[in-house]
Amino acid sequence: MWHIEEHRRVDKQLSSAPREILKRYEKWKDIAMLSGPPGLRQIRGFNDEALSGKWDGHRSCRLGLLWRVIYQTVPDQQLFQVDSITPHDYRRP
Repeated sequence: MWHIEEHRRVDKQLSSAPREILKRYEKWKDIAMLSGPPGLRQIRGFNDEALSGKWDGHRSCRLGLLWRVIYQTVPDQQLFQVDSITPHDYRRP
């Protein structure tokens, strides 16, 4: 069974998230704990993908049209480290 460790800023980010996103994040955590990364990749709606650039080594899962959970895994410890839950910004700098 996998474990989930959340960064301290995640609570604040979730407080501004819509109720539907909170429900989807709870479902994401359930699947992550039971099935690990392969379980998340099997669900197409999450659109699990590797990130690059500043977030190299991290992965992103879609919680809604805008919202993403950004995390990394430590496979030998069966651990998810959730770094951020944020609305995705499509604007280019």
